[in-house]
Amino acid sequence: MHQEAFLPARRTPACASPPSGILTPAEPVPAAQDHATSTTERGSFCLARCTCGWSGPARRSRDLARTDAERHRTGT
Repeated sequence: MHQEAFLPARRTPACASPPSGILTPAEPVPAAQDHATSTTERGSFCLARCTCGWSGPARRSRDLARTDAERHRTGT
């Protein structure tokens, strides 16, 4: 029987800022013409991605992933 190695959870200090280039909800999304979104399959999940580097959450529903991509592209 195969057992996975136990790895402790990584903790990030509360004061740590996100790496540069990652948009936070408070930051405005750049203009829609700068974005080309697509969806990618990863196992049984579908992810929305953008040419600006944004990536949506993994979804089991392709339709929800496409909706995430459209919301990102339009800035809503």
